[in-house]
Amino acid sequence: MAEKRKILLKKIEDLLGLGDRGKLRTLLDGEHTSDIAEIVEILHPDEVQVVLNCLDKTEAAEVFSKVDEATRSELFEVFDDEELIELISELDPDVAADVLSELDKEESREVLQGLDTREAEQIKELMVYPEDSAGGIMDPVVVSVTEDAFVNEAIERIRQAEIDEDFYSVFVVDKNGRFLGDVRIRILITCRSESHIRDLIDTDAGFVTVDTDQQEVFNLFKKHELVVIPVLDQQHRLVGRITADRILGVAEEEAAEDLFAMAGTDAAELETFSIFNAARVRMTWLLPCLAGTAVTALMGFLFKGWFLSEGHLHVFLVAVLFSPMIAAISGNAGLQTSAIVVCGLATGDLAALRMNQVFMREVRVALLVAICCGIIGGSICSLLPSFFANHQIDTSSDAASVDVAAKQAGLQKEISKTPVLASRDQLRLAFAFGVAMFTAIMISTSLGLLLPFLFRHIGLDPAISSGPLVTTANDSISVSIYLLLTLLMV
Repeated sequence: MAEKRKILLKKIEDLLGLGDRGKLRTLLDGEHTSDIAEIVEILHPDEVQVVLNCLDKTEAAEVFSKVDEATRSELFEVFDDEELIELISELDPDVAADVLSELDKEESREVLQGLDTREAEQIKELMVYPEDSAGGIMDPVVVSVTEDAFVNEAIERIRQAEIDEDFYSVFVVDKNGRFLGDVRIRILITCRSESHIRDLIDTDAGFVTVDTDQQEVFNLFKKHELVVIPVLDQQHRLVGRITADRILGVAEEEAAEDLFAMAGTDAAELETFSIFNAARVRMTWLLPCLAGTAVTALMGFLFKGWFLSEGHLHVFLVAVLFSPMIAAISGNAGLQTSAIVVCGLATGDLAALRMNQVFMREVRVALLVAICCGIIGGSICSLLPSFFANHQIDTSSDAASVDVAAKQAGLQKEISKTPVLASRDQLRLAFAFGVAMFTAIMISTSLGLLLPFLFRHIGLDPAISSGPLVTTANDSISVSIYLLLTLLMV
């Protein structure tokens, strides 16, 4: 499939170079709009405009809605208001609302004024809701009947419906538009035409409200294997529906948002091709991390003074060499825990929602990991200084060669000052390292466990708890614990 798109791209580029729109129109005829959208993202905006003009209005609108935001932002600059109005008028109201939300208020208002009045009102109503809510992703066009209708009336209503997609049930409302349930199409076509709808209603049909988060909507679709779900307002009135194909896009969007948050960036950097915009978004996250690492350096200077006052500067110099191990291992251990919790919260996993249950499991896992890493790390810490101390002593046996090399490099005096730990200090350092590794992993794991729940409770995205800000905080805490334990034990 990828090879096919490469061939198609080459043909499109050749025809654009020749300016042969007739052959280009013939080439694009029958191609999937998704494939065309992926291809035109590579082209220059002026070339994209030519490609869209070679498609019929409906296909051009689909391609326009499927390209990424960065490409669409460039197309906004190329198309005039009339072309934008023509494209957006072909989109479903929910998709049109998403596209118009990318424009500033003045431009979107001008486009709305050029649309059909009824269509413009539907789009305006959708733009009132947050983009990541059920109201923001719903389709306001629904097929509904009142409870006192007959089966034949419901079937006639279906025939007159202005819905392009397949649907499997008819929503039932009372005389005030409040949702009562639904009736499956299979039941409608197998019942007598004079049957009352009220006798066929499935009152257990699920629903969401306009302010339900899209992640929760996705979880409902996944859990109950839904095809469509009605959307109600605060008065329990039917205002729209969400279909499974719309939820697929939501799933992709939510997964991308979590990945961006965990990586310490934001989807906003993909809204344009500007490298300055991308750098600005990333620096928003990296500057606090830079401050956090400066705090770690500050702690190092403070501990250096304390070690110096106790006459253990040589121990400090060796201990500092092992601090990256503490920071890296404890940070990654916390990241593993937070990733498990964040994934569970995002998918609505019941086990992840029960903090006590998750806490008991993760603490036991962390204990095993911390013990293993503490023992292995302590062993490494006890062996490496001895190895290099012996290596220095062995190489100094050839006095002539060492003297010559040292004199040539001017380093003989520095070699004589290389700190070599006494066996007692070395064992204490190794013990301090092992205990610090254990403690840092336990603390880091606890943070990785508790912070996602805390962020979720205060309304923040739990994925942020796995980002570089928290990882930097873990580094500072773990290194401070390590140096403090080393100072106390030596």
